[in-house]
Amino acid sequence: MLTDVEKEIVYPEKEEKIIIDELYEANLKDGRIDPDLYVEYDVKRGLRDMNGKGVLTGLTEISDVVSYDVVDGKKLPCDGRLYYHNYNVFDLVKGFEGRRYAFEEATYLLLFGSLPNVTQLEQFKKLISEYQLLSNSFTRDVLMKAPSSNIMNALQKSILTLYSYDENPEDISAQNVLRQSIQIIAKMPLISVYAYCAYRHFKLHESLMIRNPIHDYSTAENILHMLRDDGRFTELEASVLDIALVIHAEHGGGNNSTFTTHVVTSSGTDTYSAVAAAIASLKGFRHGGANMKAKRMLDDIKLHVTNWKDEGMIRDYLVKIVNKQAFDNTGLVYGIGHAVYTKSDPRAVILKKYARELAIEKNRTEEYEFYERIERIAKEVIAEHRHLFKPICANVDFYSGFVYDMLCIPEELFTPIFAISRMSGWASHRLEEIINNGKIIRPAYKYVAEHLDYIPLEERK
Repeated sequence: MLTDVEKEIVYPEKEEKIIIDELYEANLKDGRIDPDLYVEYDVKRGLRDMNGKGVLTGLTEISDVVSYDVVDGKKLPCDGRLYYHNYNVFDLVKGFEGRRYAFEEATYLLLFGSLPNVTQLEQFKKLISEYQLLSNSFTRDVLMKAPSSNIMNALQKSILTLYSYDENPEDISAQNVLRQSIQIIAKMPLISVYAYCAYRHFKLHESLMIRNPIHDYSTAENILHMLRDDGRFTELEASVLDIALVIHAEHGGGNNSTFTTHVVTSSGTDTYSAVAAAIASLKGFRHGGANMKAKRMLDDIKLHVTNWKDEGMIRDYLVKIVNKQAFDNTGLVYGIGHAVYTKSDPRAVILKKYARELAIEKNRTEEYEFYERIERIAKEVIAEHRHLFKPICANVDFYSGFVYDMLCIPEELFTPIFAISRMSGWASHRLEEIINNGKIIRPAYKYVAEHLDYIPLEERK
């Protein structure tokens, strides 16, 4: 039996499907542009040059992604470094050790450009706590009705609906956007977890449990508290998730979702529309959705490599993946390689350390060691079969799925957790775009088809 929501969707009849297929065959099937034209007109596909480096399109003071050092005038690959404003993320994470509220402190740094003192951090934590609650009507009408099987879509819908609950949604002054941004940062964890609970109840027919956040808990602690039936977690679990949120919070202005934030913000649109656009970008499997793809690929490897210590067996299966003969037949080894980083991705280095600590607590060290072997061998296999000379490294997605799995976070929330974290970066870049009052971002496309004379309807074949 169709639900009320499904009744609103028009499912094509057989005749209608035939028409759609015919329209596609006649007009779209052969719509590919000659790839040589991109070279002829020097078009930077994906806004990248011939070496894959991003085309410079803007300036920022929010974060810096470093993958090369200049020595004697030459660019040499280096271990990756990521800076939030003036601070190396490695130093931030080290400073956060043994403390709670790492994500809140990193968010403050991203928004305001400086590390908070004790009083400022307490004020900011209080603000987050007060803003995080959702009204009963919002939870009922937006999250419980018409639940989405993909939580990213539920998150996007909910953010857009928050517009209706805002008394001043169209004000794009920096002060009002700051207020809106902090509210969204505070509410996104609840929206994501509640949307998952609704999906689990209405789509999977499991019991419905909605757990309210605790005032004195950090963002990481509340996510674990709200997700678990008993609401309990260990100190290490909360610490690992807190650091995972920190390292996912920001990654320069050029990543797809943050650039989307700049593009949409430059048009003068409202905050809720800008955030919804960024969420839409992050959902894609080439961006935030890659963590779920990496987890599924690694699960697939587990199924086909029966001896986790047999490096020959691991190598053979990875060769099949690279040669498009296994997993999803794309030839991609998800979680290995990065568009910017060369020798290492600092986020992956940090997360790998915490993955090891968590694996010890969870008695999953053999699985962790299996991941290490895959990481090492995959880099060798890709270099050999793709004839690459640039160093290859694991990216943050490689270990994130394993970490989330050990934290008992369901796969449906992998990318929403990324969005919860990255909202801090999106907000910072939106404010930067507004404060600097830049022009509307409008790149150009070269037209490469013919110009034809109009043909009257009765003369068309």
